[in-house]
Amino acid sequence: MKYFKAVLFVALTLGLIWALQHKFGSTPPVGNFLNPANGFWQNAESKHTLKSEVLKIDGLQEPVTIRFDSNMVPHIFAKNDHDLYLAQGYITARDRLWQMDIQTRQASGRLSEVVGPGALEVDRYHRRIGMVFGAENSLRMAMKDPKISLVINAYSEGVNSYIHQLSPRDYPIEFKLLDYAPEDFKPINCILLLKLMAETLSAGSDAAPMTNILNRFGASVTNDLFPDYPFHEDPIIPADTKWDFKPQALPKPSKHFLAQQSIMPTPQKPEGIGSNNWVIAGSKTASGYPLLANDPHLNLTFPSIWYQIQLNAPGVNVNGVSIPGSPCVIIGYNNNISWGVTNVDADVYDWYQIKFKDASKNEYWYNNQWNKVKKRIEVINIRGQQPLNDTVLYTHHGPVSYEDAAKKPKDSYAGMPIGSALRWIAHDESDELNTFYLLNRGKNYDDYREALKYYGSPAQNFIFASSEKDIALTPNGRYPLKYKDQGKFILDGTDPADDWQGWIAPEQNPTAKNPAQGYLSSANQSSTDPKYPYYINWHFGPYERGKRINTRLAAMQKATVDSMRTLQTDNYSILAQDVLAEMLKYIDTTKLDADQNHVLDILKHWDKQCNANSIGASIFNTWWNNFYQMVWNDEFGNPNDHFIMPNRDRTEKLLLKEPGSKWFNNTSTPVVETCSDIINQSLAKTIGQLTHQYGKLGKNWEWGNVKETYINHLANIPGMGLGKFKAGGTGSTVNALIDGHGPSWRMVVQMGPQVKGYGVFPGGESGNPGSFYYSNMFDTWNNGKLNELLFMQSANDQANKIKTTLTLTSK
Repeated sequence: MKYFKAVLFVALTLGLIWALQHKFGSTPPVGNFLNPANGFWQNAESKHTLKSEVLKIDGLQEPVTIRFDSNMVPHIFAKNDHDLYLAQGYITARDRLWQMDIQTRQASGRLSEVVGPGALEVDRYHRRIGMVFGAENSLRMAMKDPKISLVINAYSEGVNSYIHQLSPRDYPIEFKLLDYAPEDFKPINCILLLKLMAETLSAGSDAAPMTNILNRFGASVTNDLFPDYPFHEDPIIPADTKWDFKPQALPKPSKHFLAQQSIMPTPQKPEGIGSNNWVIAGSKTASGYPLLANDPHLNLTFPSIWYQIQLNAPGVNVNGVSIPGSPCVIIGYNNNISWGVTNVDADVYDWYQIKFKDASKNEYWYNNQWNKVKKRIEVINIRGQQPLNDTVLYTHHGPVSYEDAAKKPKDSYAGMPIGSALRWIAHDESDELNTFYLLNRGKNYDDYREALKYYGSPAQNFIFASSEKDIALTPNGRYPLKYKDQGKFILDGTDPADDWQGWIAPEQNPTAKNPAQGYLSSANQSSTDPKYPYYINWHFGPYERGKRINTRLAAMQKATVDSMRTLQTDNYSILAQDVLAEMLKYIDTTKLDADQNHVLDILKHWDKQCNANSIGASIFNTWWNNFYQMVWNDEFGNPNDHFIMPNRDRTEKLLLKEPGSKWFNNTSTPVVETCSDIINQSLAKTIGQLTHQYGKLGKNWEWGNVKETYINHLANIPGMGLGKFKAGGTGSTVNALIDGHGPSWRMVVQMGPQVKGYGVFPGGESGNPGSFYYSNMFDTWNNGKLNELLFMQSANDQANKIKTTLTLTSK
């Protein structure tokens, strides 16, 4: 018996060892992950383990020196462009290899290869909106430019030099956890990561739900509730700017404009993804030189979407942040200029209803004739399953989303309209990297304008300042020449009049330089006032952040870096300033009990600051959201209708200017409600909701508890993100922190004879959760502070601030 037990024990042990080395479904091979020789233990790093060293790597022409400061930010010193970008690729991969890999897979629709069928529809979505198709087109154009070709190839060489020296024990922890190995980095990956940013900032359309609304309510109501210019606005280019060019002739609407069928909606971008930037002239600063600030509001993740870096070689010395996987500095400064970006939200993502000849879908009707459909076979490899060959149809507009209902998935990507083709600016050839290459080397305003000529998408508001004391702002991108509202609704895919009719000349993109007011800013609001002769979009981000920024900048004199920093973390609610007093006027205090009157008293004395410890912020923001939902939910909230609701600005106008409007009536009840009824009902609901969720009025009602703010791991791997934390701000304040979105990089640059930069992102340089430098800058960011950025002029400059050195030489 004892021999049987011994054999059984050995067999079970061997079986367990075998099982631990193999992957079952979505469960990783735990044995490999826990292996002390090769598993996650090998990824532990302390603050003190990094040391100076010399490494031999493939491809270098001359030695490169990389100096690391106290935050492990690399300062790269090379003797030529090739070695500079090879070193950038190498060192970025050393810190962020898994991030570069997984984001490339996401953009190219290849997540299923490593995580299995659970990612299949995400992959299909990215294939069917033409991400790889667009990247191929842009890579082809970039490779025609010798200097950009050199940059991309050298960067890719550097990444691969790092990958090729790794053994499995050295793999970043996520590779071990998901049980796969890194693959060679290809030049197209650099472009795919820019396309991923284009998806974040320019993919998404209201055309389908707007078409549904038009069909239900008619043109008059639709134009009233969804106007082409908002009630409140403080445009990016100052109002009444005179345009010193002769506009191109505008195309005329097609005969079928406003006549498309009702279809499914497309995904919407959450509020909070946007950004702020501004610049203030030397006439309003303490130094006499301009100050520039930028804080792009994007997904907050560990690791961060940004990677801080300095690049130095003959002809270039630039400091700022890059996108891991893409060369150059994207937001930053050099010794002569500084720049930053916010999203324009241009209408460059249009859906066209396609008329196919028959069920074969081989031909489609366009311009009074049948045209051949092109077919692209997308082979999606799926871990643990046979590959899926997904045939995507292409018209001259672009890829067809789902040609029939049978092809359409049932998950969150089901919103892509059936039988419609996508025309998206990100499909076109473009050379955005050239813009950043030239900005990195820019010396003055003329260089800034020259660099912007090469920028296509996603359209960005490029803020600018120079040591020559120029300031400027350009809502820049490649804008199609359209008739007014072209793209607001689904377009007719049979009619050439609905095609994009050429392009707005780049020199006619709206621009302001050295305005008399002494400052410029953007916060995703309208690019211009209605006098600008071209159509860019019918709606933009809400005006509140821009209004608050401009109000503060207008009042500033002798501004400093600290003036800019405190504005970046401003929590004042312009929304509350606009509507709270009006809402309070309608409250019938005779119908409130003592606790409810206490809530009302807090609101009356609230300072309109959405700080983390503010109870007034919780009450107001919850009340406004309930009021908004109660106004529109009965007509626009049925999910089966596939509508969107009129926006906040239109709701404010209803409250402030149209209190007798029929839209206050709740059509689902037998009585006729008024504005007063909805305001009182929504306040009662708010008090009940907060009491139910947070108990009796008290500390638990503070805004930091009520408003969820969190930073998750990039792939939502439990334990590798920060999770929830208390913070102030909201989507409509300058400090636009809400959910998992917010200021992903805060930067302030003081121009002058010696340029100084300050910045921080919520995280750290390392992508390794076991490293001190994974999250070491979070507290600085969360406390509203900035790090002074080390900007070296030579490899030996400010050596006392350097903690370690890496020297790269050729093998």
